[in-house]
Amino acid sequence: MSLTLRNALIALGVTIALIATVAYAVQYLNQQRVADLTAIEDQISIDTLSLDTQFSLLEAAPCANAASSTDLTGALADLGDRLAYAEGQLGSENAQVLRLKEQYSLLEIRDYLVTKQLAAACGTHPVTVLYFYSNAGDCADCAKAGYALSYLRDTYPKLRVYSFDYNLSLGALSTLISLDHVQNTLPAFVINGKASYGFTDLATLEKQFPKGSLATTTAAK
Repeated sequence: MSLTLRNALIALGVTIALIATVAYAVQYLNQQRVADLTAIEDQISIDTLSLDTQFSLLEAAPCANAASSTDLTGALADLGDRLAYAEGQLGSENAQVLRLKEQYSLLEIRDYLVTKQLAAACGTHPVTVLYFYSNAGDCADCAKAGYALSYLRDTYPKLRVYSFDYNLSLGALSTLISLDHVQNTLPAFVINGKASYGFTDLATLEKQFPKGSLATTTAAK
């Protein structure tokens, strides 16, 4: 066997080995991604049932359980963080991610309605923000707006922030958008019932809140 032929065979063997290794690695990573998403989906399903049950308890005796609604805020935020992780891993168009986002959006709407019921029945004065964004590449400031709201939520634990994908195909969300007359000018905010559009910086966003309202939510120490 000539030296040239031997080198060619060695090169071919190395190439085949590299291709096989890459193929195995890709398959392994895909399996891990599916396993991770399945675990997240299972946990969200459990949390969804738990939160929905808590909502029902609050509706049955709203004023007696008014303090418990604060606990739901944190649980809902944790659920949103897990969903954001899944979306970051698999993309916003993944079928499972979209299904999870629909479940989460329904929970948010349910919590928002319960919060309004508590306010009417028990004389509470919550500060609520409905935040509408888009992942379709048509909202340059949505990421910055999301970070700003996350900061406010962490700073003021009782602030109730509800984030919605404006383009999500969900009947209940479409009804909410219609009832609050939210335009497709994103990012959009509905703060205690008043709509505003666009984002420049955190200070400007804070000015959109009713005077003194953030202070009533008790800043985190």
